[in-house]
Amino acid sequence: MDFKTLKNLVRQGEGQHIEFKKKVNHPEKIVREMVAFANSTGGKVLIGVSDEKEISGLKYPDEDIYEMEGAIKKLIRPQLSFTLETIVTRDQKTILSYDIQESRKKPHYALEKPGQKFGRAYVRVDDRSIQASREVLEIIRKQSQQRDVWFEYGENERILLNYLAEFNEITLKGYMREAGLPKVPASKILVTLVLAGVLEVYPSDKEDVFKLADQKLANEKALK
Repeated sequence: MDFKTLKNLVRQGEGQHIEFKKKVNHPEKIVREMVAFANSTGGKVLIGVSDEKEISGLKYPDEDIYEMEGAIKKLIRPQLSFTLETIVTRDQKTILSYDIQESRKKPHYALEKPGQKFGRAYVRVDDRSIQASREVLEIIRKQSQQRDVWFEYGENERILLNYLAEFNEITLKGYMREAGLPKVPASKILVTLVLAGVLEVYPSDKEDVFKLADQKLANEKALK
C-alpha cells in the first residue's frame, strides 16, 4: 500500500472492515479489534492514525511492532494469521497496517492478560467491536464445523415465524415472552434457525436482533 492509497482509505473513516489506532498504548485493546475482524469478515487495523482521521504515524515503529507481536502471541487464543505492512509518511514516520482475514479457526478469544484461562470473543458491527453474545458465539462455533442443520417445524417455530412475518424482527427475550419458553430452549431454536439459513442474526452490545433471511419463507410458513 502506498501513501496515496492509505490517504484514500483513511478518508473513508472507520467501518466494518477498518479500525484506527493512534498509538500502541493499550495493545490488549488492539487485539480485541483483531479478534473481532477474525471472527467476522476480516479487516485492517491501522496504527498511527487517529479516530479523527489524522495520519500522525509512529516515530519508533520497530518498538511498536515488537510490542504488538508479543500481545498477539500472548493475548489471542487460538492464534490467528495476519499480514503486516508498513507505510512511510511524508515526514518519515510509519503507519502499521495489520490485515486480518476472516478466520477458519474461529471463534478467537482475546485475553485480558497473559496466562488467563478464559477470554472473550468479539465480533465487528459497523465501526465497533463488541463482545459476542452466547447465541452469536454458538453460531460462530457451529458454522465453522460446516455441518448440515436439520430442525423440526413445530409450534414454537410457527409462533416465531408468525411473529416475524408481522413485526420483522425479534430478540431472545422477546421470543421467550411470545412463545412462553425458558431461555435455553428459546436460544437453541434461534441458533438452529440461523444455522439452517432461516434467520439472520444482527449482533448488538444490548440485545441481538433476529430477522428472517427470506421474507418469502415467512409468507409460506406463517399462519399454517
